[in-house]
Amino acid sequence: MTTLLVIAKEPLPGRVKTRLTPPFTPAQAASLAEAALADTLATAARIPAARRVLVLDGRPGPWLPPGFEVVPQAPGGLDERLAAAFAACDGPALLIGMDTPQVTPELLAPALRWDAYDAWFGPAADGGFWALGLAAPDPALLLGVPMSRPDTGSVQYERLRAAGLRIGGLPVVRDVDTAADARRVAAQAPGTRFAARHTALTTATQTAAETAAASAARRVDA
Repeated sequence: MTTLLVIAKEPLPGRVKTRLTPPFTPAQAASLAEAALADTLATAARIPAARRVLVLDGRPGPWLPPGFEVVPQAPGGLDERLAAAFAACDGPALLIGMDTPQVTPELLAPALRWDAYDAWFGPAADGGFWALGLAAPDPALLLGVPMSRPDTGSVQYERLRAAGLRIGGLPVVRDVDTAADARRVAAQAPGTRFAARHTALTTATQTAAETAAASAARRVDA
């Protein structure tokens, strides 16, 4: 059976989802990241995997459900950290990130089968990728791939294709990187923790802005 890898950062203010600031404060951005991570782990817990491994930069918190091994991320760039996560697996492995809270077990189900494909690839809307599965994990397939660029996904896909792998495709999914991403993902997955947290924080931000505007208006009238 497949090892499911979730790569994540501890959701601390100023360390995660910094592109959400503004309009969200660093603490609010971390709160959204925590909700996204909790949703992702809840989905992972429902997948029939041989192992569930959280590859974590930081320390686990109350958002971690039972049933997960926790291993620290390796040093180096993201390509090196991803490569190391796969290198620690001795059989088929599927890796996902923490910033796609809309992902469901049904969406991931095809990538747990290895009868027809040697790799699974899930492209992200921003040009990266949100899921990568390898029947025979080989760190060389990731090392040197430029990360966090609009062509990351295409370069990674070409690396798999050049290795002669049979590649199964997963749907395009939007990562939560910006406030616009957060709004769209929350609307797409209204039953998630992420959507509830986004609604609460957005409402709080709007209320604070309206209160500040009303206060400024009163000062002008005075």
